[in-house]
This record gives sequence, structure tokens and C-alpha cells, in this order.
Amino acid sequence: MGTELGQGKGNESETEELEGYVKWFDQTKGFGFVVAEGGGPDILLHANVLRNFGQGSIADGTPLTVRAQKTARGMQAVEILRIGNAGGASGPENEAFPTYDVDLDTLEFMPARVKWFDKTKGFGFANVFGSADDVFIHVETLRRFGFADLQPGEAVSIKLLDGERGLMAVEIRSWDTAVQR
Repeated sequence: MGTELGQGKGNESETEELEGYVKWFDQTKGFGFVVAEGGGPDILLHANVLRNFGQGSIADGTPLTVRAQKTARGMQAVEILRIGNAGGASGPENEAFPTYDVDLDTLEFMPARVKWFDKTKGFGFANVFGSADDVFIHVETLRRFGFADLQPGEAVSIKLLDGERGLMAVEIRSWDTAVQR
């Protein structure tokens, strides 16, 4: 949590690593705000910074670590360093979330492309590269891993299981994040 030189002039050249959570993010507006763990002013999160991390959306309440800098207009995130799991495994919005008989850490990420996702319906489908089989994606899985929405054609990495009704995503990450693991 130190200070480093960044891109800019005068006081705008120093960046600070901060942990916090997403207060709100609006894809249509192209920005949102982060609340720092230690308090202080809200931190502007621009859609370009999110895209540079490899994600097109982020759910409200998602924990994250950002590199931020003070600008003439206030604090602004210049880089996302880490996105955590929203709500955690025992969070109230996840009480009804299914548990599995397999340790999810033992599953490998599979490269996939979103076929379609309807936020209103609360689900959608993706295809693992090289397979025509549909993989079910539930909106709660998205929220759990920090996504608010998915776009058709978006490349993601998923861990999947064969459920009662077929293949289903049990973890989803941005393409870049999963590839780095």
C-alpha cells in the first residue's frame, strides 16, 4: 500500500494501492465508484480501466484492489489489480447457492465464448472452445465472481461441472485473469 510514480503531472503523478468494494457501476454510463476500505472519498472507476483488466462489467459490492491517483476532480482508479468474489461463500445472497461434492479448486479453467446472456431472465449459455455443447451460466454465478452481465461473443474462462440438466458453469473469470492462473 505504498505510493509509486504514475503517469501525470504534479500531485497527479502519485498512485496508491487501495482495497475496497464497488459502490455501483453502470455499464451504460461507462463508469461507477469504488469505496476504499479505510474510508475517504469515492474513487471513480471508468469502463476503460475495467476493460483493461479484461472485464466488461462488475457487480455492485464486489471487493477489489485498485491503483488510484488523486486528480483535479478527485480520486480515480487507473488500474485494477485484483477482483475478489462478491459476497463470499457465506454471504446472504449466496445462502441458496448450491454446494458441490467436488473441490472447485481442483477444476481447470476452460476457455469459452458467451453464446447469449439475459440478465432479466437470470441466465444464459456459453460454449467451450472446440465443443458445441451449451454450458449453462446462472446470474448468481456471475455475481459471485464479480460480473454484472455478459455480452454475446465475450471470451471468458469457466470451471464447469456436469449437473442434473447438463453442463453448468460453477466459476467464471475474465479471460485474462484465468489465463494468468
